[in-house]
This record gives sequence, C-alpha cells and structure tokens, in this order.
Amino acid sequence: MNDKMKVKKNKSEFWERNRKSGGYLLKRKIMNVCISIARFILLFGLCFLILQPILNKISVSFMTEQDLYNPIVISIPEHFTTDNYKLAAELMTYSKSLKNSIVISLTIAVLQIFVCTLVGYGFARFEFPLKKFWFACVILVILIPPQTISSSLHLHFKFFDILGLFKLIKGQTVNLRGSILPYYLMSAGCMGLKNGLYIFMIRQFFRNIPGDLEEAAYVDGCGTLKTFFRIMLPEAKPIITSCFLFSFVWQWTDGFYSKMFLGGTPLVSTSLARIVDSLGAYIQRITGVKTTISIAYSNCILATGTLMIIMPLIILYLFAQRQFVESISSTGIKM
Repeated sequence: MNDKMKVKKNKSEFWERNRKSGGYLLKRKIMNVCISIARFILLFGLCFLILQPILNKISVSFMTEQDLYNPIVISIPEHFTTDNYKLAAELMTYSKSLKNSIVISLTIAVLQIFVCTLVGYGFARFEFPLKKFWFACVILVILIPPQTISSSLHLHFKFFDILGLFKLIKGQTVNLRGSILPYYLMSAGCMGLKNGLYIFMIRQFFRNIPGDLEEAAYVDGCGTLKTFFRIMLPEAKPIITSCFLFSFVWQWTDGFYSKMFLGGTPLVSTSLARIVDSLGAYIQRITGVKTTISIAYSNCILATGTLMIIMPLIILYLFAQRQFVESISSTGIKM
C-alpha cells in the first residue's frame, strides 16, 4: 500500500511540476524516450549488420547440398549435418595448418610487440638526433602498402647476404625463401606486418603517462631499463594486449607474406584461399570424373572453412577482452 501511495505521489508531483513549467517536463521526457528508442534501433541495426553474415555462415555450414537448393530452407537447416566441417578440415589439412599458424603467429606477435614497445617508448620519452625524421619513417611504414616493396623483398631474401660476407665465405648468397627467417628478421627490424602502427599506438600511450612516475623511480635509484621494466611496462599492459591481439590476428589471416616467404608451408590463411580448388580435386579423386562444382556448394564449404579459421580468434578475444576494452577506452591520440 505504501508503494502505491508513493507512486501516486510521484505522479502527482510530476504533473504539478509539469504544469508549472508549461509542459516542459513532459516534452523533455518524451524527447528522452524517443532518443532512447532511436539509439536502440541504431545499435541493433549496426550489430545486425555485423553479426548477420556470421550467422548466415553458421546456418549454411550445417546444411546439406539438398538444403542449399531448397527454396523453403532459409536459415534453419532441414537436414542437419556436420559433414561440411569434416570435409573442410580434410581439404585444409586443418590440424597441421592450425598448428603451424599458432606457432608462427604467436612467435611473430611476441617478437613484434617486444621490439615495438621498446621503440615506441624511446619515441615517447627520449630525445635523440633526427627523431622527427625517424618518426616520419614510421608513418611511412604505416602508409606505404607492402605490395609496393614486394619485388625488393623477394630479391633481398632470395639472394640474402650481409655486407657480402656470405658470398665471400661460401661463394654464393643464401636463399631464405621458404623459411620463417624472413618473418623474424623483418619483425626484429620493425619492418614486419603493421609494425609502424604498433609503434605509433604504443608511443601515444606512453606519452599520456605522467613523467612524475619515471622521475620518482630515478630518485629512488632506478636506471632507465629498470624503470622501463618495473614501472612503465606494467602500466602499458592494456595497449600491449591490444597490439598483441592486432598482431596475432593480422598474422593469422595474412596471405601476402605467407605466400611470398613460406610457399608450401600449410597455414590456415593459405589453405582457405585454396579450399575451392582443393574441393574440385577431391571430388575428381573420389568419383574419377572431372565435374563442375556448383557455386552454392563451394560457397558452403568456403563458409565452413572461414568459421573454422575465425573460431580460434574469437576464443583468444574472449580471454583478452578486458585488457583490450580497457586499452581502447584509455588510449588517447595526443600529438
């Protein structure tokens, strides 16, 4: 009874205040409700645009070829099957490709973030000759697409030499293509995939940290490296996590450097690119007859392979989402 009386009292007070304000309170409340509804519709629409392709791929991946051509079946499969996943795993040599991709992406991401953190911290906190020029070079690494220097990279690592020492000792240069070494060398020299972006992001984060922390550490007797590892590095966990996720994901889905350097090494990105051709060869091997694969079925297998590739990335994000969201919310662009 008391609650009902309170509600009635609040309503009567609202209408009394609305009368005294000339209807302003009611207009403002209606406006707030309309804005909330519009915000909900906008967010729901954006989320649907992002999730709808993934939901569509999930639905198609569980359909048989018969369901793909059935006009009645739209989203829910009539004949539920998991054979598409088994076939896609066989076509992509999924277990081997997954293992290779995890090892390569993880080691490259760790190396890139370690080097880029040191470089970004140096740009944020120290003064050195030609600092603006070197930072302009970092920006150029971001802006210039890797396809522009593909020929130079191909020739450089195919005929790799250090100051002519290999040719002097062995009589010929060393061909590093087909190995992981070009990846490691480029990442260690901050010329790997998206390294310029990581340096820029880490630099912006360190510039937003007050210098008083370092001064207090110096007063307590810490040197430059000890201050960096004991004071600054723990503060940079959010941005390091974000850059690590970016590095891992871009390396995981990279097809440009993978095809250029690793060639025949099975990776999930290169295996997915060849899955339709592998499907044709598989059917020809099973039936003994060269047939044309329908577009719907090939797209079904392609969608299944895509889901199998992005699933490890979703799992990785679920474990690191707190640090990722924190870095996005706390990192500002301070020039």
